[in-house]
Amino acid sequence: MGQDARWRRRMVDGLDISREANVLDIAAGTGLITRKLQSNGAKVISLDQSYRMLRPAVDRGAVGVIATAEALPFSDVSFDAVTFGYLLRYVDDVTGCMTEIARVLRPGGRVGMVEFGRPRSLWRPLWWGYTRLVLPVAGLVAGRGWYRVGRFLGPSIDAFADRYPPDRLATAWESAGFIDVQVESMSLGGGLMMWGRKA
Repeated sequence: MGQDARWRRRMVDGLDISREANVLDIAAGTGLITRKLQSNGAKVISLDQSYRMLRPAVDRGAVGVIATAEALPFSDVSFDAVTFGYLLRYVDDVTGCMTEIARVLRPGGRVGMVEFGRPRSLWRPLWWGYTRLVLPVAGLVAGRGWYRVGRFLGPSIDAFADRYPPDRLATAWESAGFIDVQVESMSLGGGLMMWGRKA
């Protein structure tokens, strides 16, 4: 429903980084966060484990690197900031991944995340219906494998929210060496943004 674009803008704006900052965008996919960073004047490297996903970003001028978030092919303290969207649901070790992200950040460097949240109270049943019914049907209409994506997304979001509610996720970030960890929800709790700073 177009909310993720708002979440990405908010996450990038919340980083409060200078123009010309060196930024690593992990799980960059087609480059939606990358383009927002570039429009703010940052120098960005877009990283994804899938060349097929990353190719549209590279075709639009992004500097692309194929690698995983758990084994970043960069020297220590290489970046002023790191961003990622919809990543931590897919890694085996959240704290280990965040520790690897901290490794490539300079001291004081910023990290920003956008992820799906899970609404509370009376909004949760509506959200459940949207993720379990509307998204699969929309996937059927979109075709080309999107039905499977629509069916997968809701259970994936729930499983991650059960394992890592925001307070536990913030603790994992702190264990990895981040301070000043902030959490913000948008869209009635459907979007989750986080920021932190390397100690």
